Amino acid sequence: MNPNDLPADATAAGALLDAEGEALLSPLLQGGMHVSRDGPSASAFSGVVLGELLALADDRSTPLVRFPGLHGGGAAPARSCVDLHGTHIGSPVVLVFEQGDPARPIVVGVLRGRAGWPLADVAAQVEVDADGQRMVVSAREQLVLRCGQASITLTKAGKVLVEGSYVLSRSTGVNCIKGGSIQLN
Repeated sequence: MNPNDLPADATAAGALLDAEGEALLSPLLQGGMHVSRDGPSASAFSGVVLGELLALADDRSTPLVRFPGLHGGGAAPARSCVDLHGTHIGSPVVLVFEQGDPARPIVVGVLRGRAGWPLADVAAQVEVDADGQRMVVSAREQLVLRCGQASITLTKAGKVLVEGSYVLSRSTGVNCIKGGSIQLN
């Protein structure tokens, strides 16, 4: 899945924070992060801890997690070393704590359920190869560049479709049109 692909209804489901989403998650945020003295000891936070991803805040840049030892029904803001998406909300996450401090969780992974492994269908992928001199963008079936009413579509069959309300072709040299046949209007 492309990191920018999120379900259209993710915000409506409360998966992402925006102006309305903040109101939904305010009870979690107001609860704050309190670590129980009765819960795991500080040494328990020196290893791997399983938690749950509750939401993505701050324009999807801050994961909010819950883990054993966190009381008050709150959520702890965390950092992450993996890409987290709206589809991960509610999933178990693997947490480590910077210098064993439970106030500084880091998400190092998302656990997959049995239904998610192995993937039945590989998610559609676009390959980008850029070396500073040249950029190659590849897709399996179609590649579409779109801006407003204009688009350029490249198909697997070798078709190039250029569409727009106004199409202009300019050249300072020869402007050649070649083809098996050429059709004007």
